[in-house]
Amino acid sequence: MAGEAQSWVLMATARAPTNIAVIKYWGKRDEALILPINDSISVTLDPDHLSATTTVAVSPSFKQDRMWLNGKEISLSGGRYQNCLREIRKRAGDVEDEKKGIRIKKEDWEKLHLHIASYNNFPTAAGLASSAAGFACLVFTLAKLMNVKDEHGDISAIARQGSGSACRSMYGGFVKWMMGNDADGSDSIAVQLASHTHWDDLVIIIAVVSSKQKETSSTTGMRESVETSPLLEYRAKTVVPGRVLQMEEAINSRDFASLARLTCADSNQFHAICLDTSPPIFYMNDTSHRIISLVERLNLSEGSLQVAYTFDAGPNAVLIAPNRKVAGLLLQRLLFQFPPPTDSELASYILGDKSILHEAGLQSMKDVEDLPPPVEIKDKVPSQKFPGDVSYFICTRLGSGPRLLTDENQALISPETGCPK
Repeated sequence: MAGEAQSWVLMATARAPTNIAVIKYWGKRDEALILPINDSISVTLDPDHLSATTTVAVSPSFKQDRMWLNGKEISLSGGRYQNCLREIRKRAGDVEDEKKGIRIKKEDWEKLHLHIASYNNFPTAAGLASSAAGFACLVFTLAKLMNVKDEHGDISAIARQGSGSACRSMYGGFVKWMMGNDADGSDSIAVQLASHTHWDDLVIIIAVVSSKQKETSSTTGMRESVETSPLLEYRAKTVVPGRVLQMEEAINSRDFASLARLTCADSNQFHAICLDTSPPIFYMNDTSHRIISLVERLNLSEGSLQVAYTFDAGPNAVLIAPNRKVAGLLLQRLLFQFPPPTDSELASYILGDKSILHEAGLQSMKDVEDLPPPVEIKDKVPSQKFPGDVSYFICTRLGSGPRLLTDENQALISPETGCPK
């Protein structure tokens, strides 16, 4: 290993997006390999707004593998981390950095230790697929540092072993995770259905109802549903195969009404399975239900599906609008019913793409206070408002897959110390 005498540090830094499933993954047929009982389809979100950033460093001076998540050191002893590290090391190639005089042979990677630092720019474990972004970013960065060639979806299959939905974050736009049939999981990989530019009119608004860690983790919830829910088996075998084909066609033809119908139906069925589980699992709360009612009223008043909603394993709503005009109308209704606290700034309540505020005709808190009741509820139901029930909104769009960050200032680890900055 050239350069062994020096205490060198070689690093790679990358950013990976999160994703939201429009056809849900819920239930494993193999817990260890994380093999699902059905195909799933997701949309990748703009990494500028929701992503994980990871730096992986290697040095002969490191005594053991170590990892820091959001500034706090965590254990790497868990099976999921170990699986990812083992599989990437197995596929590592020769690496040479002529500038630094470093040459690593592929067989050296088994002896070298790594320092890993990762940061999410959104809440962890709150139903926003932070583990998907995190493991996708970890595997992507490791693969780049170790010069791993991605053949036949190998990298997405490794990410899957960290967190199932992480394999879908290996690509941008619309992504399908194929459940596969092989016992070793080699054919359970993610494939891109369409890039983020294929349907770039779509606007996504996320209502962060709670950023707290959920009471029942996805892993535990899935296991309990597989063991106790008769509805789950029916969904996987009878419902999902047809829905996946219909969703692929809706994406291909940019048919928003079909996308919205399938997305809402699949979200509702997923949460019905959670209720069908024993003991029942409650991921949504009253605020989640009020947001569903708001969207259903809007769609009914317009006479067509204008907005889709979907909820993962948490109370946070992901709302999809076909264009910026509809997104502006949706945001008006959301802010009317869930206004920010009176002592807060509108700019800190709407995150991500703030230009949607302009589309909604909202520039200040006064504009929000002056919003009239939406036409679909005026004179029909009491105009209730629930300030404080939504922590904040994130306005975003479809985004691209993982990418390397070449600016050393964006690295999370110091090249001098080999530890987080």
